[in-house]
Amino acid sequence: MTDLSTVRDVALGIVVGAVVLAVVVALVVKWIVGKLVLVVVLGALAAVVWWQRASVVDCAHGVHHRLAEGQTDGTTCRFFGRDVTVGSSPD
Repeated sequence: MTDLSTVRDVALGIVVGAVVLAVVVALVVKWIVGKLVLVVVLGALAAVVWWQRASVVDCAHGVHHRLAEGQTDGTTCRFFGRDVTVGSSPD
């Protein structure tokens, strides 16, 4: 049979261990969630920039097509709301 002081000491050890484990898990989860949020934000930024890039490239091809036909107007495209002048070279 176990005496009261042994049970009390074991219970106290388990409580302290559980609190320490909870703090460690909270720190690890915070670290993981922070990294996941950063990955999602950077992925979203990359996707938006890629989408804008594709849009400006399509616009530039249209400008080059119009310039090849002899039109001189409409030589600007928009990239994140800013005007970008498109030259006559297809680069």
